[in-house]
Amino acid sequence: MSRMLRDRRIVLVLCCVAVVCAAALLTPLPSPRSIQAWAEGAGPYFPVMFFLAHTLITIAPVPRTVFTVASGLLFGPVVGLAVAVIASTLSASAAFLLVRAAGRERVAPYLTHPAVRIVDERLRRRGWLAVGALRLIAFAPFSVVNYSCALSSIRFWPYLGATVVGILPGTAATVVLADALTGGTHPVMVGVSIICIAGGMLGLLIDQRWKPVEPIPVAARD
Repeated sequence: MSRMLRDRRIVLVLCCVAVVCAAALLTPLPSPRSIQAWAEGAGPYFPVMFFLAHTLITIAPVPRTVFTVASGLLFGPVVGLAVAVIASTLSASAAFLLVRAAGRERVAPYLTHPAVRIVDERLRRRGWLAVGALRLIAFAPFSVVNYSCALSSIRFWPYLGATVVGILPGTAATVVLADALTGGTHPVMVGVSIICIAGGMLGLLIDQRWKPVEPIPVAARD
C-alpha cells in the first residue's frame, strides 16, 4: 500500500512538472526591449528602489551578476552602469564595515567557502593590489572577497579604491552586453564592452604572472 501511495506521489509530481514546463513554453515572454520600455515608464522611483535593493541584498552572499545584468537590461548602458557600479561599491563597503565591526572571532567560523583560504593568501602577500586582481578575475564570489578583506589587515580606503577599479571592467562589459539584447545599443558601446573584457583578461594575465618579492627576514639582514 505504501509503495502504491509513493508511486502516485511520483506521478503527481511529474504531472505538475509537465504542466509548469508546458505553461512556460506556451506563455509568450516579453522581449528585452519591452522590458526596458516598461522600466522607463515605471516612474522615477523605480531606479531608486532597484538601486537600494541591489545595495542591500548583495551585502549578503547573493550573486550580484543578476543585478548587473538587470541594470543593463532595465536602464541602458549609462544609467545601468552607474547603478551597478555605485550599488556594488556601497554594498562592498557596507559588508566590509559590518564584518570588521563584528570582529574576526565571530565571523571567521562562518566563512567555509573553499575560496576563502586562497583569498586570504593573496591578501596577505599582495595587499590592496590583490583586491583589484580578485575583482578583475572574479574567481571568488563578490561577498567572499568582501568578508575576507574585512578579516584581513587591509585598510578601508585602499580596499574601496581597488574595489572600484577592479569591478569596473567586468561590470561595464556585462551591463553593455545586457543592454545589447534590446537591439538599441550603439556600436561604440559594444566596442567599450570589448575593451573592458580585454582589460579584465589583461588583469588576469598580469595577476597570474606577477610574483611579489618576499620580504627578507630580519635575521637574514643581520
